[in-house]
Amino acid sequence: MYIFGSAGTGSTAEANRAAFRKWTIIPRVLRDISQRNIETTLFGHTYPSPLLLAPIGAQGIVHPEGELATAAAAGALGVPYIMSSASTRSIEAIAKANGGGPRWLQLYWAKNDELVLSLLSRAKASGFTALVVTVDTPFIGWRPFDLDTAYLPFAHGVGAQVGLTDPVFMASAGLEPFPEDEHPDYPYVAAHQDELIKNNDTKATVQTRAGQRFVGEMLDPTKVWDDLARLKEHWDGPLILKGILSTMDAELALKHGVDGIIISNHGGRQIDGSISSLDALHSIMKSRNIKEAQARGDFTVLMDSGIRTGSDMLKALALGAQGVCYGRPYMYALALAGRAGVDSQIRAMLADFEITLGLAGISTIDQLRLYADDLVHRD
Repeated sequence: MYIFGSAGTGSTAEANRAAFRKWTIIPRVLRDISQRNIETTLFGHTYPSPLLLAPIGAQGIVHPEGELATAAAAGALGVPYIMSSASTRSIEAIAKANGGGPRWLQLYWAKNDELVLSLLSRAKASGFTALVVTVDTPFIGWRPFDLDTAYLPFAHGVGAQVGLTDPVFMASAGLEPFPEDEHPDYPYVAAHQDELIKNNDTKATVQTRAGQRFVGEMLDPTKVWDDLARLKEHWDGPLILKGILSTMDAELALKHGVDGIIISNHGGRQIDGSISSLDALHSIMKSRNIKEAQARGDFTVLMDSGIRTGSDMLKALALGAQGVCYGRPYMYALALAGRAGVDSQIRAMLADFEITLGLAGISTIDQLRLYADDLVHRD
């Protein structure tokens, strides 16, 4: 329920898919596409493809291994895994599962600076190389399906494990941090958690009370552009803002010295009736400032929300994205078959993209960008 739900009537989630259908691919033929290479470079690092795993919280509600399975599958394939700060496993446990794979940390920008610095310190120590700051969630959007079903795992601290294992956060509550391998019970059943609390179960009680406090701490509607300076002081890797939809905001991100943006409407989970991410990408890439900064290598443009197929990836890249993040498909795969499911889903996505690229007459990502203007057409 948490995975497929959207804000309001679901119109934004529908718009995300409809936007991809409005664009068509114009393939070229009689080109040598026998050798294809989908490697791409982001922030000075070369990755196997332009595909990244978008941050999704509370993965432990769909599979007992949760984020560990997803991170392990991504790591083995060299696909960047963006860890949600609303994960059901600790920063350290996810890093261990990810092995030598590339990993980035998504941050809900907490009210308490000391907590933010603690999370950044833990991320650095655990090998996370980029920081993705979500800026479209000063508070949670109106999600009728979650309300109608009274389904909110966060109410019992499920998805607060990053905070429950943090020494600064737990000390502020007068508590000792949970061990790094801490994770919530699976399956998550709200009535069962309520019963444990009623019977004075210590773990359930602390997880719920401290977890609710952590979730509240991580949402701050007072943050403004000038606050980015403090984050930049304490993070020496790429700093990326996730949740940009306006051209003006994209240019403000560039002006404030961030390294990149993820054009995203949170998968349609925040505002009902919002612009689709693909339409926002098309609009933002009309900005001369953005295009010039991108060409210089000073600014990276990524996107998510609505990516489902290899052709979706091609369309987004042709419209100016340098990489794409996707989420729901790998979550469905996780629910069905754990790590093996995620592995299979990523491989299928990449195979679809490589085949589509070749059939469009393109052999490399650089060539795709070279012919981008003639590769897609809006109906």
